[in-house]
Amino acid sequence: MKIIETDRLILRNFRRNDATGLFAYLREPKARCFLSLKLASMKEAETEAEKRSADDKHIAVCLKGTGQLIGDVFAVGETDTFSVGWNFNPEFGGHGYALEAAKALFSHLFEDKGARRLYAYVEDLNAPSQRLCERLGMRKEGVFVEFVSFTNDDAGNPIYENTMQYAILRREWMPASIGFKF
Repeated sequence: MKIIETDRLILRNFRRNDATGLFAYLREPKARCFLSLKLASMKEAETEAEKRSADDKHIAVCLKGTGQLIGDVFAVGETDTFSVGWNFNPEFGGHGYALEAAKALFSHLFEDKGARRLYAYVEDLNAPSQRLCERLGMRKEGVFVEFVSFTNDDAGNPIYENTMQYAILRREWMPASIGFKF
């Protein structure tokens, strides 16, 4: 993918040397939906960074001034519809980086990739991602009750979570109206 620059961030393909930054937020994922991506060692992080560098599915989000990896955004799709998401190092939370990166991703998908529709799945316990979807102009389309399980209880039984689906159409996307500038 082409490199995307915002005021404070650079969005680019992953590189092998992103392992340290990746390990920083995947050694203890905060959102349950990323528990399956948990990395137990730097060796696993190196393998994951190498894997991510092979395609455009996961896009590294780096601070413009230092180049430090602080998270990633992702988009998976076949034609004109993409599932989108984000995962950030919590040490960088509260600065608007996720919003800035997601806006850049959305603009890239709508303007460069010809996307018609973007959607995101967000678990009901993940309030920060729900707020981010709403700030991006996405609408909540529905709730899947007891849709998925990421963890088990003490007896080994799956704990099912409700999952919301948010979406936005290209005709609804107005980056200027939500204060976005490249």
